[in-house]
Amino acid sequence: MLQVKNVKKSYTTGEFTQVALNGVDINFRENEFVAILGQSGSGKTTLLNIIGGLDQYDSGDLIINGKSTKNFKDGDWDAYRNNSVGFVFQSYNLITHLSILDNVEMGMTLSGVSADEKKKRAVEVLERVGLKDHLHKKPNQLSGGQMQRVAIARALANDPDIILADEPTGALDTTTSEQIMDLIKEIADDKLVIMVTHNPELAEQYADRIVNFRDGHVLHDSNPYLEAEDSSHYELKKTSMSFLTALKLSGKNIATKKWRTGLTAFAASIGIIGIALILSLSNGFQKQIDAFQSDALAEFPIIVSQQAVNMDEESLSEMRAEGPLTKKDFVKSNEVYLYNPEENSVTHKNNINQEYLDYLNKIDADSVRSIGYTRVVGMNLLRKVDDTVSPVSFSTSSSGTSGSQSSSSTGAGMTSMNGVGLSSYPAPFKKGEESYLEKNYDVLAGAYPKSDTEMVLVVDNKNRIDENSMKNLGFDIENIDSIKFDDIVGTELKLIDNDQYYEKTNLGNFVPKNNYAEMYDNAGMTLKISAVVRQKEDVQVAMLGQGIAYSDTLVEEIINREKDSDIVKAQKETDMNVMTMEKFDSDGKQNFIAYLGGDASPMMVYIYPKDFDTKDQIVDYLDKYNDGKDNKDKVVYTDLASTVTEMTGGIMNGITLVLVAFASISLIVSLIMVGIITYISVLERTKEIGVLRALGARKKDITRVFNAETLIIGACSGLLGIFIAYALTFPVNQVIENMTSLTNVAQLNPIHALLLVAISIILTLIGGAIPARMAAKKDPVEALRSE
Repeated sequence: MLQVKNVKKSYTTGEFTQVALNGVDINFRENEFVAILGQSGSGKTTLLNIIGGLDQYDSGDLIINGKSTKNFKDGDWDAYRNNSVGFVFQSYNLITHLSILDNVEMGMTLSGVSADEKKKRAVEVLERVGLKDHLHKKPNQLSGGQMQRVAIARALANDPDIILADEPTGALDTTTSEQIMDLIKEIADDKLVIMVTHNPELAEQYADRIVNFRDGHVLHDSNPYLEAEDSSHYELKKTSMSFLTALKLSGKNIATKKWRTGLTAFAASIGIIGIALILSLSNGFQKQIDAFQSDALAEFPIIVSQQAVNMDEESLSEMRAEGPLTKKDFVKSNEVYLYNPEENSVTHKNNINQEYLDYLNKIDADSVRSIGYTRVVGMNLLRKVDDTVSPVSFSTSSSGTSGSQSSSSTGAGMTSMNGVGLSSYPAPFKKGEESYLEKNYDVLAGAYPKSDTEMVLVVDNKNRIDENSMKNLGFDIENIDSIKFDDIVGTELKLIDNDQYYEKTNLGNFVPKNNYAEMYDNAGMTLKISAVVRQKEDVQVAMLGQGIAYSDTLVEEIINREKDSDIVKAQKETDMNVMTMEKFDSDGKQNFIAYLGGDASPMMVYIYPKDFDTKDQIVDYLDKYNDGKDNKDKVVYTDLASTVTEMTGGIMNGITLVLVAFASISLIVSLIMVGIITYISVLERTKEIGVLRALGARKKDITRVFNAETLIIGACSGLLGIFIAYALTFPVNQVIENMTSLTNVAQLNPIHALLLVAISIILTLIGGAIPARMAAKKDPVEALRSE
């Protein structure tokens, strides 16, 4: 019936090759109980896996009922495992989210047995192993002996010719082991049972034949069988798992993780909700674009940043030479011209050097209101409260730090529009003119700063400020919800030089000193909060965020004071962080030097025109700087006002498309997240994959199981997203009506709803495709060994 002829098998790891089987020859009778004994590593389990079709031999042959397996394909081995072999494992290898009955039925399901027939057979074999009263229990509700009985029942359910048992009693106590062995002995009356064991006493007591293995060879065979059987042609019935079965498997697995599945579906539905709402609103909004032009655009700066920009050579060579509003030239031709943009692609980084800064300072003062610079500089600040001196910070983080990072910028206008206003304001470009602070902010208490060492506290339109800002400034905010203006105005802070604030340790690194009182008494500069200010009601765009704001000339003065400090000099001489002694990355050193006040180069420059008309004069002036320069020396700028005006043409369609695009990002994130969740599921269900493969499941069946899981998640997330989006249209319509008098604006089109559900399913299937294929490619032997 079964012949192993000169079978060899080895495993290679790196340059090391381990020979597991070295020319094994052994024949098995149709009905007998064979025990294979041997030490660990002798090859006995490898032989069992090859006989069971879980692993393939390197050379030799495995002959089943006279049929050679040399030309077996993956599908033939799957059918062989399903039709002819039943496995009994030491660790049971039951699918934990299925009932006992479902576990036993699984092999028959792959064989295509009808529902009634497979249930009848499953009940019969469970009754045979003494578990008829436990049909609907889960494996974790059974004892070890009972679980092994389920494994035996599963092995018998499809009526295989061969039962392969790998240490079937290895995890059981003596009494239970004897019961299991009696059961296996009974099975061997009409089947070939091959058992691997380390226990010679067990083998002697129950087996009809004992084969001893050592170093991949048969050392001894107590009852060899020399005759080769010449049986009739061996037919294999192909296995197949229906998609309905895959859905059932995945559905029961998902049911064991309801909360995780629910949260995953909700997270994946966020993009669907966003797009559904946007499409609903786009059906009704067509009129809301009249204001926000002259005053607002006049406040928008022209921005020059050091940030690298990827451009092709042609775009870089133009460098706005014709101005941002110049009409593009269109070629008239009946041909398509081919080019490869990657061949001409360059990475451009603006060099905002002293030459460029000097050039900016020569700009016509009648066209520029102010020019500001973003620099990152650390401030060492101390405050004295009730004779106690402690470090303070301008930070809004939940806990203050000893250093206060300052972004000196007059170009914070754009940043503040994104809700993250910066800390400094520009001085007037022309002496005697109204300052930016006076133009855009009202004084609620105190007076506008008269010197660079005077600062202001900026509050929002409701006089609010982040409580952490006040806490980090040293104010006691416990059990209070407000602070009087008079308690804030006049607050003094001491600015400590680096040489006073940091000291060098015996290890060679710098650390902050802790003698705060001495540093406070010897401080070289006193900063004072001179006013509490708030944005004027008629100002549409203001650059300062809530918190402390100060003149950017203060930051310039700090840089002049600190550029020759000991810590700055030490940092310039090494690529290691002089405080942490860790190695910097490519830009880390320069950024840290700038933080310490050792680099005056601005990260960004913001140029504010006096009005919308003078902006074009400034653009022309900036373009002239690039004339005659190499591409690498040219400076690219961003004209925000022009960008906004160019967008106002088809604003409704534009807004809809942009919002849909942003919401679609959530769909991409959902796709990635579903892929991760599916991958996690693959890892969690690795042993289940091995069990299914041992039962005869094909690779495509394993893929189908995980595709079914992602399908369920995708359908749930799509339906959930549409339901939530539809529910949200009611409050959204109410809000719009209260604010604009427009009624019933948001209306969800049923066709859009169906399309979005379909998109959700398709995206989740795409997201889970790679993990599903990974699952199908898992080696069944390795999968069964996983925990």
